[in-house]
Amino acid sequence: MQEKIKVALLDMYNGKPNQGMRCIHDIVGRFPNDLSLDVFDVRQKHELPNFEDYNLFISSGGPGNPLEGDGIWDVKFGQLLDDIYNWNQSHPKKKYMLFICHSFQMAVKHFGLAEVNKRKSTSFGVLTVHKTEEGMQDPLFEGLDNPFWAIDSRDYQVVKPHFKKFKEMDAKIIALEKLRNHVEYERAIMGVRFSDELVGTQFHPEADPVGFFNHLKKHEVREEIIALKGKAKYLFMLEHVVEEHTIYKTNETLIPNFLRRSIQKIREQESILI
Repeated sequence: MQEKIKVALLDMYNGKPNQGMRCIHDIVGRFPNDLSLDVFDVRQKHELPNFEDYNLFISSGGPGNPLEGDGIWDVKFGQLLDDIYNWNQSHPKKKYMLFICHSFQMAVKHFGLAEVNKRKSTSFGVLTVHKTEEGMQDPLFEGLDNPFWAIDSRDYQVVKPHFKKFKEMDAKIIALEKLRNHVEYERAIMGVRFSDELVGTQFHPEADPVGFFNHLKKHEVREEIIALKGKAKYLFMLEHVVEEHTIYKTNETLIPNFLRRSIQKIREQESILI
């Protein structure tokens, strides 16, 4: 029996209650024969994995300003990204990493691919994400419609891509937020393929519909959304979150795509190097 591939899950929630970590645990748990999971509390405890010990990494969403750290964990996180990226440039056995929301914003800023700034208002709830031309071919989105549905929760956004840097890294924008014709704001970047091995999304592909539905039904969450977005928007979220073709499909498809492809590539590389 093949040895399990070790997954390093970077917890970026800084001790704040969240649904994200539970959802990621659940998705990784769908691959019990292939994967084992270790969790690192990055922001609270300054825990980061030794990058040489892992071939698979998932870095979670989290609260707060992605442009700020404490001068310790954020520096270590940046070093980890450089170590993984540089390793992949010169080693046949690659390391694969998925960035979610807060981590995605930090990775974009770290690699200098775009600007990260504060939104005029919080984006929260169920929305559609649009694949770019490159995204239509990207294995991360295989099996998803265009547009597809996702859970969004962010006060910050990735905008103003630095195309020269994209070209230097051979990185690609693979998803954008919906067109907002009634406002003049630039469409935010919702997904980036940093390299063949590194990819990230601005939204939360791990979100499960039942958990999010129950979250929306909490009194304080309901009142907050209605105050922020209005009752019609709140009812729209409730209606669309539980439909099979929306959040359920994204939860069942996107991160599993990333994991299946990474497992396949790692196994192929192992067999070649034996």
